[in-house]
Amino acid sequence: MAGSQKKAFESTSQKPAIPDGAWIKCEKCGKTFYKKDIEENISLCLNCDFHFRIGAKERIRITTDEDSFVEFNSAIFSDNPLNFPKYNEKITSLMEKTGLNEAVITGTGLINQNQAVICVMDGSFIMGSMGSVVGEKITRAIEKSIELRLPLIIFTTSGGARMQEGIFSLMQMAKTSAAIARHNQEGLLYITVLTDPTTAGVSASFGMLGDIILSEPNALIGFAGPRVIEQTIRQILPEGFQRAEFLLEHGFIDKIVNRKELKETLSTILSLHKGV
Repeated sequence: MAGSQKKAFESTSQKPAIPDGAWIKCEKCGKTFYKKDIEENISLCLNCDFHFRIGAKERIRITTDEDSFVEFNSAIFSDNPLNFPKYNEKITSLMEKTGLNEAVITGTGLINQNQAVICVMDGSFIMGSMGSVVGEKITRAIEKSIELRLPLIIFTTSGGARMQEGIFSLMQMAKTSAAIARHNQEGLLYITVLTDPTTAGVSASFGMLGDIILSEPNALIGFAGPRVIEQTIRQILPEGFQRAEFLLEHGFIDKIVNRKELKETLSTILSLHKGV
């Protein structure tokens, strides 16, 4: 074989250069897709409609009217009350990596011209864990809702309390729940949208206190994990236990809403509430 022909053969037999992270596999149907195509479909599987997890900024973009969201209390930063080793470094690193200051973004926004105070948790920041700053920002958002006489919407996603802050993290459950109680006394609307996963301290406090509780399909919702529960009660749990569909069937949530329909559903609820 001539040298030029050999080089041509070698060049065509090489594997194509595919950048890392360009493809994504669906957890439900097992099919693989070009990641950009999934993102353009608001992170829904193109085959089975599986809901991939999304960040707070993307959630705000697809839920609120364009350029209507105005963030507040963004300049509140985590401290290290227990002097937990390397906690400060972890927070700094995550801030640089995610572009977030904490695991929740709060502000006001319009949903089809219906104004509301909106909180959106982000699982990419220490798994959306609720530390003192998350609790403080959500509490202030609740108070802002009362001040402005606006409905409150909280999108939850969390692995629970933040272990690096110990009891300071656990105190946020009572703090946020007390603020929701004041909000309820004022006769204002509170909607929670549970996304995958919503667990532990968040599900045991403000996450399940909504006047109307919505969820995305197949979201994991619960307190302790299924394995812990099985080991504690020494029984096999039902299939689908702690998934949104199971909770809807047993009356824990009000409606499961596809991400494509969520903005319209929230808009309808907010519009109806204006006449109350």
